[in-house]
Amino acid sequence: MSNILVIDDDDQLRKSFHKLLTEEGYNAESAASGEAGLEKIQIKVPDLVILDVRLPGMNGLETFQAIHDIEPKLPVIIMTAFGTTETAIEATKMGAFDYILKPFEIPDMLSVIKQALEAGRFMRSPIEMDVMPDDASREAIIGRSKPMQDVYKAIGRVSSADATVLIRGESGTGKELVARAIYQHSLRAQKPFLVINCVAIPENLLESELFGYEKGAFTGASHRRMGKIEQANGGTVFLDEIGDMPFSIQAKILRLLQEKSIERLGGRETIPVDVRIIAATNRDLETALAEGRFREDLYYRLKVVTISLPPLRERQDDILLLIEYFLSRYAEELDMSNPGITKEAIATLSSHRWPGNVRELANTIQKALIFNRGTPIHPEDIVQAISSESSVTVTNGKSANQIIRQWVRQTIAAGTEKNKFDTIMDHFASIMIGEALNLTEGNRSRAAKLLGLSRPTLHSKIEKYGLKLKTTVNE
Repeated sequence: MSNILVIDDDDQLRKSFHKLLTEEGYNAESAASGEAGLEKIQIKVPDLVILDVRLPGMNGLETFQAIHDIEPKLPVIIMTAFGTTETAIEATKMGAFDYILKPFEIPDMLSVIKQALEAGRFMRSPIEMDVMPDDASREAIIGRSKPMQDVYKAIGRVSSADATVLIRGESGTGKELVARAIYQHSLRAQKPFLVINCVAIPENLLESELFGYEKGAFTGASHRRMGKIEQANGGTVFLDEIGDMPFSIQAKILRLLQEKSIERLGGRETIPVDVRIIAATNRDLETALAEGRFREDLYYRLKVVTISLPPLRERQDDILLLIEYFLSRYAEELDMSNPGITKEAIATLSSHRWPGNVRELANTIQKALIFNRGTPIHPEDIVQAISSESSVTVTNGKSANQIIRQWVRQTIAAGTEKNKFDTIMDHFASIMIGEALNLTEGNRSRAAKLLGLSRPTLHSKIEKYGLKLKTTVNE
């Protein structure tokens, strides 16, 4: 459970934050001044700080600098009124994760909090390499085969350099873990590490997310906004799925690599930036080049150093190590004893082709643990888990996805209630929670871990949706 410290002199705002963050499953603490906040940080470093610009005594910038001196990798979100936006921008240039204007929309704040916590985890959680399963942490690159030894050597050679790196490999091979390992062993390890998924962000938002914008650049641009590349100045930016980056934005990335500068959307000022780019793709860039979907000049700029991750089917010697690792990891996360696995089940896993690579193997082990009821995993558990991973339910000729879309479309079109979005989301949330409770036979702690929720949050949602449990497990 993440720990969040709120530093603000507004007593009512601190109380509101405490209620909101607690309901979302976070541990919340607060301080009324910069000095009081620093005392708490010196006792125990939280996972995130939310800091107001205007404070009695030490102001927001002074407090941020002191926080940064204590723990450079601690993400800080700045809160500011419209009139002090420039101060917040200055704090961001100094290394703050982001800034939010008061008054803010709660979903917007929660979204930035989630991003900041993830960025902090990426920067501060070490990626272990070439370790045995029993000694590995939750985030590790597992494998001792020759292909993986080559990967470790490549990470070691490129980390201390400042060259652009292109990581290639099929989906599920661990490209993000490799990018983080390079960052953590680099000369920029004390500076920001920000991840941009070029597929997850809509094309019309990706440019402003990367490069920022000036006031008036488009409808709704009421103030200047720094982009992720500018925020990461001095650090590293990981461009995931760059093979899917829109062609129109590729030219700006090329300029960044060539000239070490950017322009905000709607601006004319050339802004120098010092960032290292690590990119990753599962696409065939050579085919994209031939089809005119990827710039040839950017292609050669990106592949200064290329690290190719082998698919799991080409590193069969690592499967047993990965099985042991995921059994131990997911048993702990599900709050259950490691039940072990039979030789026959290991043989079944070893003979599978794993089109989804390590990610598919991890999901299979996790599902098998859930379904096997605490007994050693057998081949039938593996077969069931793999089939549920790859199958698509079809009813009356329609896929599950089509059925869901049709229901959502009909629900949106029907009725006149104002909170239609909340109604639909609550419907799906109640189904998810109900299924998680069924899978765990009513064990709320395990269900909460499966869903990534805190137990109090799960309990409140069970009450909210009026869910009735068929089976109750003593916890």
